[in-house]
Amino acid sequence: MPRQITAVRGLQDTVFRIGAHGGGVLVLAIMTLVGLFLAVRGAEAIGAAGPEFLTEQEWEPNSGRFGIAAVLFGTVTIALIAITVALPLAVGTATYISEYAPEGLKRVLVGVVDLMAAIPSVVYGLWGMFWLEGQLLPVAKWITTYLGWIPIFSVPQFDPDDPLATPTVFTASAFLAGLVVSMMVAPIAASIMREVFAQAPIGEREGALALGASKWGMIRAVVYPFGLGGMVGGTMLGLGRALGETIAVYLVISPVFVVNWHLLSTGTNSISSLIALRYGEASSFELSGLMAAGLVLFAITMLVNFAAGFVIQRSRSGASS
Repeated sequence: MPRQITAVRGLQDTVFRIGAHGGGVLVLAIMTLVGLFLAVRGAEAIGAAGPEFLTEQEWEPNSGRFGIAAVLFGTVTIALIAITVALPLAVGTATYISEYAPEGLKRVLVGVVDLMAAIPSVVYGLWGMFWLEGQLLPVAKWITTYLGWIPIFSVPQFDPDDPLATPTVFTASAFLAGLVVSMMVAPIAASIMREVFAQAPIGEREGALALGASKWGMIRAVVYPFGLGGMVGGTMLGLGRALGETIAVYLVISPVFVVNWHLLSTGTNSISSLIALRYGEASSFELSGLMAAGLVLFAITMLVNFAAGFVIQRSRSGASS
């Protein structure tokens, strides 16, 4: 008869096992309770609006006409602009710090990037409102003048051939909000990517160099394949923050309740900004509508995180290096 082998765990292992399982279950329980809370509080508004809650652009709950189509479009637009700008910045910053920067400069840059990730969002919002907006006007005007044939870069209220045309039609746009949020997202993504890049196996690095690869060739053949999971995770984490950013977006946008396809034109909105704008003076029914909007944002964020986890698991970070 084969001998039965049983593992005897010590007290430390048992405590760690219980703590790890308890922490995981607690996180799932909290997220479930948050979703249930939003669903219960928003059920009244969802029941009154029906499917039009996702298609209606106006937000007038007290008159019976309300929906999140416009704010949902603005939320996704701002997040996509932010992640499009932040991703190359984060990858380039992480690559330079991990692979090229001298040791003394590396420590300084790591501290600077981590400090940027810790700056409150209201500071970024004030920076975007008082400095970036004015600096961005010539850039937006140039893009509209030479790339206005692309619908998303056109501004109907602006005539590039008119010397007296006012540039104020470019203020408080989705483009401005996306750039502000990208400066908040890039440090977070760069920190995660840098940590993963630094863990690439030294043996595979040296093997690639010994076979004649250049520094850049080694990074492409070893570091990036090994850090693919971290790159995806950092990007998705930044996208999750971009979707839910409130104060910075609230300070730089001009809220409108219409789907604005012109990214450089004045006027956009987001779900989080809508909640911040209307929460203080909302009636009980409108408050239910805001909870329903928060439920949609919560669901989108969860889908993004689940998609990120799926991609990271399929990427098998390091297996292809």
